[in-house]
Amino acid sequence: MFRVMLAGKIHRATVTETHLDYEGSLTVDADLLDAAGMVAYQQIQVYNVSTGGRFETYLIEGSRHSGVVALNGAAARQGQPGDRVIIATYHLLPEEQVPHHRPRVVFVDQKNARLSIA
Repeated sequence: MFRVMLAGKIHRATVTETHLDYEGSLTVDADLLDAAGMVAYQQIQVYNVSTGGRFETYLIEGSRHSGVVALNGAAARQGQPGDRVIIATYHLLPEEQVPHHRPRVVFVDQKNARLSIA
């Protein structure tokens, strides 16, 4: 049996910009992606802490150390600059690996600078 487990999370990032007329996705600072074990074009879940909304999209790598978290295309309707979001990825794990699994959780400040990794 397999279980769907949290793989990585960027916790309470701040949306920096929105681009409605753009291919749908979420652009995130490459440093944050690396820290969370995430990659460009990976499917993600986004939880908007400010509005309670949730949606699914994929990642686009943003400029390293830019702090960018940009909602693009249809995702731009799901929030606005200043909103706090949680960005999460999941993966399947065999049952025997579940007790030892720990996701990579990245905590950021209000400018999306990395504070710590758990």
